[in-house]
Amino acid sequence: MKTHPYLRAYMAGVMVPSLFFLLALVVYVAIRPGFDPRLTPERMMIFPTALVPAIWGGWNMVYLALAGRPRLPLGLHGAVIPLALIPTALFLAPRLGFALPPHVGTAVLVALLPLALIYYLVWKFVVGFLNHELGIG
Repeated sequence: MKTHPYLRAYMAGVMVPSLFFLLALVVYVAIRPGFDPRLTPERMMIFPTALVPAIWGGWNMVYLALAGRPRLPLGLHGAVIPLALIPTALFLAPRLGFALPPHVGTAVLVALLPLALIYYLVWKFVVGFLNHELGIG
């Protein structure tokens, strides 16, 4: 059965962060008993677990839709995501009831370039491989 290229692009984009969050959840469940019982990082995982895979899938669909037009290479296209997600998360966190430590904004902004590099590499090699395997790359 043949699927639409946009659906395959969405699936290729969603797969990587979904597997990452599954692994993060397994690690969290394994080490949770050692934490202070008042610590509730479950709330901190709602935003990334719910939205990041959908954002990756949608962003891969955007990349596919730009075929035939001037567009960034796939790695650079993916490296743009943290530039939008991090400021959005920092803006929304206090409004959703998360008390951020005083210097978290500075620390996150310092981590922005290394994170963009990681996104670049994952998009270039992993998402690019998945796109190629699905015949849309």
